Amino acid sequence: MKSLKALGITGLVGAVGLAVSGGAAQADALSDFYKKVRMRIVVGSTSGGGYDTYARTLARHIGRNIPGNPSVLVQNRPGAGGVVATNYISNVAPQDGTYIGAVQRTVPMDQIMGFKGPQFDPIKMHWLGSITNEAGVIAVTKKAKVNKLQDVFEHPVIAGSTGPSDSEIYPALLNNVMGAKFKLIAGYPGSAEIHLALQRGELEAYSQSWSSFRIQAGPKMKENFIPLVQMSLKPLDEMSKMGVPMILDFVDRKHVLPEYSVEDAKTWWKLMLTAKAMGRPYVVGAKVPADRVKALRKAFMDTMKDPKFLADAEKQRRDVSPINGEEVQQMIADLAKAPKATMEKVKDLIKYKGEIKKVTITLAKHTGKVTGTKKGGRTISISYQGKDVSAKVSGSRTKVTIGGKKASRKAIKVGMTCTFTYSGPGAEAKNIDCKG
Repeated sequence: MKSLKALGITGLVGAVGLAVSGGAAQADALSDFYKKVRMRIVVGSTSGGGYDTYARTLARHIGRNIPGNPSVLVQNRPGAGGVVATNYISNVAPQDGTYIGAVQRTVPMDQIMGFKGPQFDPIKMHWLGSITNEAGVIAVTKKAKVNKLQDVFEHPVIAGSTGPSDSEIYPALLNNVMGAKFKLIAGYPGSAEIHLALQRGELEAYSQSWSSFRIQAGPKMKENFIPLVQMSLKPLDEMSKMGVPMILDFVDRKHVLPEYSVEDAKTWWKLMLTAKAMGRPYVVGAKVPADRVKALRKAFMDTMKDPKFLADAEKQRRDVSPINGEEVQQMIADLAKAPKATMEKVKDLIKYKGEIKKVTITLAKHTGKVTGTKKGGRTISISYQGKDVSAKVSGSRTKVTIGGKKASRKAIKVGMTCTFTYSGPGAEAKNIDCKG
C-alpha cells in the first residue's frame, strides 16, 4: 500500500486539517463575541402591527440559533415608512452584527427611486431574509358605499395612511393609473390606530398586508369587512377561496386610463408587486463583517425551521413562508436595474395626488384594575367597563408611574388600579399611571 506521501496528498490532508481548525476557530470567535452582547431588532413601525409582531416573535427565538446564544431585544423607531429605522441601522447603530433592522418592504424602493430621506444604499446593506412572501389586500368596511373593486372607480372611498407604505402606495397607484377615487387621511402612527379608526367609522378602507389585516380586523372580519382585491403577483389560496380577485386581472384597456398603455401599466404594477414579495425583510448595515453576516443569515433561516418558532407563529396565526437573504438581495439588485425612466414614472405614480387630510390622534384615558401582565410588563390588561382592554408598554417611550413616582413596567402588578393614556385598546400607551 502506497504511503500518503507517495500519493502526493499529504499537503491536501494538511490543508483539510487547517480548514477544519480554521472553521472551528471562526465558530469559536463568533460564539465568544455574541455570548457577551445583547442584540437588538429595530422595528420601523409602531408596536402592535404586523412588522412589530413578527419582529417580537423572531426575537424570542433567533438567539438560540446564533453562536453564543445572545439575548435579543426589540426597539421601535417608526417614521417615514421605515426609512427612519433603516437610516439608524445604516448610520448610527454599531456595524458589528448586533443590530438588525425589521423594516418595511418599501424601504429599498424609496432609495432606488430617489426619494428624499433615505441615507443608505439597499444594495450594499446585507439582507438576512424575510419571514414571509407577502400578499396584500385593500379592504373596505361594510358601511362603505362600495362592495367590489369596480365600485372604487365610481364612488369616493376614505382610506387611512401611515405614510409612504402600502397604505398609500397601492391606493395612489390605483388612482393615478386606473382612475380610482381613494381619498387618503394620513398621520396615523401605525396600523393599530387605523384599525381603531375603521371600527369607529372614521375610515372606510385600508391597504395592508393580508397576514396582518386578517388578525387586526379580529374574529368578526368577515362580518365587518369586504376584501376588494389581492395585491400580489401570485394568488393567495385563503383570499382566492373567498373570491377576492387579483389586481393584475384589472390592468386592462377597460380600467387603465386612456393616456397610458396597458403594457406600461402592467410593468409599473409588477415592479411594485415584486417589491411586495420581499414580505417582512430583515437587514444589517453595509459594514458588518462578512462572517457575522453569514452567521446571521444562517441563524435566520434556521429559526424559520425551528419548531418552537413555528409553533409561536402558528399560535398568533402568522404566516411563515421564508425567503433567504441571498434571494432578497437579488430582488433588490434586480429592481435597481429597472430603466431610470420607468422608475421615475413609478416614483410619481405611487404618490397620492389629491389633498391629504391629516388626522389628529385623540388620546383616550381608560382606568381599571390590572387583570394581567405579559412579557415582563410589555403588555398590561385592565378591566374597563366590564371588558378586558390591553396596552403595549414601551420601556423607553411609555411613562410609567406608581403612586406618582416613576417606575418600571415590571413593577405593575395584578390588582393595581391604573389609567392608560393611549389612542385606544391594543395601542402603545403614552402614559400609565397606577396606584399601589
